Amino acid sequence: MLKDLKALGKESLIYGLSTVGARLLNFLLMPFYTHYLLPAEYGVVATVFSYIAFLNVIYQYGMDQAYMRHYAHKEKAFSTAYSCVLVTSVVFSAVLACFPSFWAGLGGIGPERGNLVLYAAAILFLDSINVLPFADLRMAHKPFYFAGVRLASITLNVALNIFFLTRLGMGIEGVFLANLISSLLSVAAVPKRFTFTFDRELFGKLAAYSLPLLPAGLGAMAVQVIDRPILLRLAGESAVGIYQANYRLGIFMVLIVSMFDQAWRPFFLERADKPGGPAVFARVLTYFTLALVWLGMALSFFIPDLARLQVAGRALIHESYWPGLPIVPVVLFAYLVNGIYVNLLAPIIISKKTKVIMLATLAGALVNVAANFALIPRFGIYGPPWAAFAAYCVMALTVYFYGCRYFPVPYELKRLGKIAFVALALSLPALAGWIRGGWQWTAYRLLALSAYPVALLALGFFLPEEKRKACMMVGRTPVCLYKE
Repeated sequence: MLKDLKALGKESLIYGLSTVGARLLNFLLMPFYTHYLLPAEYGVVATVFSYIAFLNVIYQYGMDQAYMRHYAHKEKAFSTAYSCVLVTSVVFSAVLACFPSFWAGLGGIGPERGNLVLYAAAILFLDSINVLPFADLRMAHKPFYFAGVRLASITLNVALNIFFLTRLGMGIEGVFLANLISSLLSVAAVPKRFTFTFDRELFGKLAAYSLPLLPAGLGAMAVQVIDRPILLRLAGESAVGIYQANYRLGIFMVLIVSMFDQAWRPFFLERADKPGGPAVFARVLTYFTLALVWLGMALSFFIPDLARLQVAGRALIHESYWPGLPIVPVVLFAYLVNGIYVNLLAPIIISKKTKVIMLATLAGALVNVAANFALIPRFGIYGPPWAAFAAYCVMALTVYFYGCRYFPVPYELKRLGKIAFVALALSLPALAGWIRGGWQWTAYRLLALSAYPVALLALGFFLPEEKRKACMMVGRTPVCLYKE
């Protein structure tokens, strides 16, 4: 068993690092885009890729998950699943490619940009036919090959973006051509076990497993990307570009949550049947929130300085995108709530009530859409982050209440409340705009971050065993901080 657990941990780490590496490489393009694309051009790019992300769910319709579930019949399952995805992807992309100007107009980017629809159709096709080979690599326990192909593809994408925009001056089209070529590399690099066979009975089982995943996938993706098309309709292309650049600054919180998710699922599944499991899950949520609230405060305080940082005589983010910097704290804490949602999924998954996940994601999507339409006309780009925050809150509350019913966990709500109270109290001067610029602003930020654990200590947040452990870690006796 120990050998199996070590293998699981190793593979989770490799997959997690590959995901983090891929996102970091993609993130490097964002400052580059702000200097070589106008906000309106970047807004078009962001909108089209939002459509691609959403349509990917439809193109793939959970067939990779179904294949992994029926891996015992891997030869027939792969060929049957691959045949389905191949045929449907050809049909879907053909529908897009036959009427590019119509779809471009319908999508809000203008009929004259029909060529971007053609690029999107090709990218969607390549990505969809590659999802099963990637699933096969995971099931065959080839994490290094999996990670290597992903990172090679992203690296090529970054290099081609820089070449096409700086050397050839291709603008928006260069962004999509770079993505198309990198997708071609990924398809060519991943081996396939495909043969032209189709098992009708097995297809029924694959479809029965995969299709129920589609609504949840669409709901989850809508929460993440639906704000760009709505913002495009209500506020214009430039607003989307400014919004996208600043929204991407939330990547630091995204990476932490993603890495946690990679380790969290095997962790709670391994401890689901142990007597002390629920108490451990509750403590994990407390510590997770404690750490990420402090991180969210630190990033909120200092990311504007990072955006204005001069590199080789240029600001890291072009000044035309700076008006969107106030959305960054809301984005960071929206992702923090998403991390809490990931924590709260444990009771739902353990009790196998996965329909709750579909309910939560669909509810979150509805709230997100409604809030965007309500907030954008009045607040512009400052509305969508609050819509995402509200959506993640609804998702977290949904799985929390259902989780209490199916698999009770004694979450430490009072301690979580103290974290929220201290964070809000220390952030109040910044939220109210009482301190702006100068050495006072720097002093306030450093003082607030330093005061965070001290204030929690004063409120009795830390338990005796936690104080004892902290004293031992700094090499002092347990009476160093308190008397029992």
